[in-house]
Amino acid sequence: MGSPLKQPTATVEEQDSDPSKTNSAHEVNSSDVENTPSTKKTWKSYIWDTFDKPPEERRFLFKLDAVLMTLASLGYFIKYLDQVNVNNAFVSGMKEDLGLFGNELNYMQTCWTVGYVIGEIPSNILLTRIRPAIWIPACEVVWSVLTILLTQCNTATQIYALRFFIGLAESTFYPGMQYIIGSWYRKDELAKRSCLFHAMGNVGSIVSGYLMVAAYTLDGVNGYHGWQWLFFTNAIVSLPIAISGFFFLPDVPEITKAWYFTADEIAIAKKRMELEGRANRAPYTKAKLRKIFSSWHIYTLVFLYVMFNNGNGGNSQPAFALWLKSEGHSIRDINIYPTITEIISIVTTLIYAWTSDSLFRGARWPAILFSGLVKIVAYISLTIWTIPVGLKWTAFFLCGFGSGVSGLAMAWAHEICTDDNEERALVVGSMNEVAYIIQAWLPLVIWQQVEAPSYPKGYPTMIAFSILMISVAFLIRYLHKREKRINALLVDV
Repeated sequence: MGSPLKQPTATVEEQDSDPSKTNSAHEVNSSDVENTPSTKKTWKSYIWDTFDKPPEERRFLFKLDAVLMTLASLGYFIKYLDQVNVNNAFVSGMKEDLGLFGNELNYMQTCWTVGYVIGEIPSNILLTRIRPAIWIPACEVVWSVLTILLTQCNTATQIYALRFFIGLAESTFYPGMQYIIGSWYRKDELAKRSCLFHAMGNVGSIVSGYLMVAAYTLDGVNGYHGWQWLFFTNAIVSLPIAISGFFFLPDVPEITKAWYFTADEIAIAKKRMELEGRANRAPYTKAKLRKIFSSWHIYTLVFLYVMFNNGNGGNSQPAFALWLKSEGHSIRDINIYPTITEIISIVTTLIYAWTSDSLFRGARWPAILFSGLVKIVAYISLTIWTIPVGLKWTAFFLCGFGSGVSGLAMAWAHEICTDDNEERALVVGSMNEVAYIIQAWLPLVIWQQVEAPSYPKGYPTMIAFSILMISVAFLIRYLHKREKRINALLVDV
């Protein structure tokens, strides 16, 4: 699909050869956009990357950040709020009220994951053909409404069915928004935005814990339990955020209809992606699919994300909360103390983002290495289990160092697949998709509810996944550097 706005009447090359065409309303002067992300850097860019950019580009990025990053962050906040609320509800009365004393929590998580897995890749393929500003908000509205229906469930089977459809609706959001973010930002900007976006999931986990504490005080009001009030509250928070997406989500540069951008700003957006080598939409063909699936890109990046996503069981499972419950802590403590781990995740995510974009000049592997090493230390301690209580608290907190890698992995994928829009969408979707395929069944094996909180199979598996994550990160680094050398030689020839 073409841009809805009238395009410049001359190409960049034509403008260079014809001075009379250089100042049309829809054209971008060379001073409006930085030619390379490393041009004219000062100390200010280490604080925020827009400070050193030309005024026109800075104004454009201010608008883009204010709208896209706000929508992405709030959307991921409500997605994660709705994703983890079942864990907080379970440890706050739902287990006893509905008689869930087997592995029902595992099955609830699996049903959500199956729905999520089924929807991800088809959704990301759809986003290369239709307007994201319609598809993504529509799915947000659906999952917000379905969350309300969880309050009416009386059996585990009813919850399983609803969790499946909630997962199906939520499947569009994270890989879809990562694709959109990668369609607007350049290399020196991408990790910060991807990681800020991802960090809102941790905020959702924190808020869910505090909402559960507040909702528990409503236990019995109008005949509803406290955990049911949690679902009501989640939906009330989610719906307005979901609906706002119809009016503000900017799609991708070549088809954007965003009312808050001028024609010149859209031209700047397109020029930025041209300088970055970021390809526009193109048809899916047999040749393109053959190229995608014969490349190392999709296989190594998917494996990296699988190891990351499934290697954070100390966070994704209610391990900390169930240990606190086994130790006799109150409902308030069970919901509040795990939020400390989430706060650590937010802080470390931001540290990874800033150091990756600035200190390490766009390198993604150093933070992945550091994160993996900290997780190895944490999960070795939890594997031993019979350790001092203080060390056990420390180990659960150290698990928070793991979740910030997601944004870096996605940023790395955007950069590696920058010259093929459809490959980029498919790879990003596949990374999340395959990770959740593994997550659909792995908890039933290693995170069984009946083995909580010591999880004799879960914690050792996290050690192995951390080692594999580090190993594949180094492999990707080697393959990407080799590919760039080969491409440079081909250009010279």
